[in-house]
Amino acid sequence: MHPVSNSLMTSTSPRSSFRWIAALAVAIGLSPSLFAAAPVVSNVNGVQRAGTKLVDITYDVTADTPTVAVSLRISSDDGATYSVPTTTLSGAVGAYVAVGSGKLITWNAGTDWLGNYSNQMRFEVTVTAEDWVVRDGIPADMVLIPADMALIPAGSFTMGDSLDGDSNAPPVSVNVSAFLMGKHEVTKDLWDNVRTWGAANGYTDLRTGSSKATNHPVRMVSWWDVIKWCNARSQKEGLTPVYTLSGAVMKTGTTAPVANWSANGYRLPTEAEWEKAACGGVSGKRFPWRTDTISHSQANFNNHGGEAYQTGTTGYHPSYATGSTPYTSPVGAFAANGYGLHDMVGNVREWCWDWYGASTYVNGAMDPRGAASGSDRVARGGSWNDAANFSRVANRYKTNPSNSIIGIGFRVARNSVPYTHGL
Repeated sequence: MHPVSNSLMTSTSPRSSFRWIAALAVAIGLSPSLFAAAPVVSNVNGVQRAGTKLVDITYDVTADTPTVAVSLRISSDDGATYSVPTTTLSGAVGAYVAVGSGKLITWNAGTDWLGNYSNQMRFEVTVTAEDWVVRDGIPADMVLIPADMALIPAGSFTMGDSLDGDSNAPPVSVNVSAFLMGKHEVTKDLWDNVRTWGAANGYTDLRTGSSKATNHPVRMVSWWDVIKWCNARSQKEGLTPVYTLSGAVMKTGTTAPVANWSANGYRLPTEAEWEKAACGGVSGKRFPWRTDTISHSQANFNNHGGEAYQTGTTGYHPSYATGSTPYTSPVGAFAANGYGLHDMVGNVREWCWDWYGASTYVNGAMDPRGAASGSDRVARGGSWNDAANFSRVANRYKTNPSNSIIGIGFRVARNSVPYTHGL
């Protein structure tokens, strides 16, 4: 990648707040994709907003895809290092930024860099084409997939328990539309990044959360925290938030929101979506790796040794039962299932959208989304502290949405984004 320099407007203010004399570097890259040419960035400019510590960076971008991924790095030493914090970026940055002119990124220097000074500021914008995959064997019919997500194809599957007689999960045939699922559980590092941005943009009651390490799944976050965090991440990346109250984006509180199922932002998977994703393309098996047995080589769980389908050593996972609890593992420590998803069982349970109830289990249902109301929400997947029984893909766990629990985290879902290349 070869940077292209462009001058920025110069603005001064007292040393105790913010001052810059800057040049800008634009790097252009391309992920491997089908029939895609490199994106082109032009007309880059930046200026400190008068009377504030906000910096507005504008640019134009063209590409073969309707959206691109955009990132921004900031240097205070003319590009020798890029270590200036960027936790407060908003606007046309992140995944799925629509191509076009006059794209705007806003950086809150007063929050990220208050009291610092440099006359060698440099901003590097990196624009990358979104990944594509061929769907149904037709090259012109494609779906855009961010690098941290996997496409779960549309179709029917057998939801529920056809092996162990779980009365809470009767086997039914359910149809699910195509959607995107996070390859990993949300880490504490990602949680903190979005939470910091959210706190400066009206999301004032998100819990801090907890974790064994920054690359482990975040825990101790309630269902309410998680859906508001999804909205914050959506807005941070320039997407349409899913959850609203009286037509406004839900940012605080614990009033049950309305879900806009056509929005392109981040959300929780429905219970049916979660189970389809966990099955990895094969129905009728207990576990995501297409077998009916489980061992510590496949997941981080507590092997009580009481079920016939457990194999190997008993107790907590020997590699992660160190120090104090929780005995979580880094996300992605175990092999992915057939859809490319890691840790679908074990490590932490995962919040789903649905109220806990029987309405999801209707034979032939199309995109079931659970009961209209209830007292408990659903979590799926078992945890580091749970026996093998809880790691079955059909297992259901219910808890009050206000609870923040040591063994519950989450992963995100999104609607798939179709794109016709027009060959």
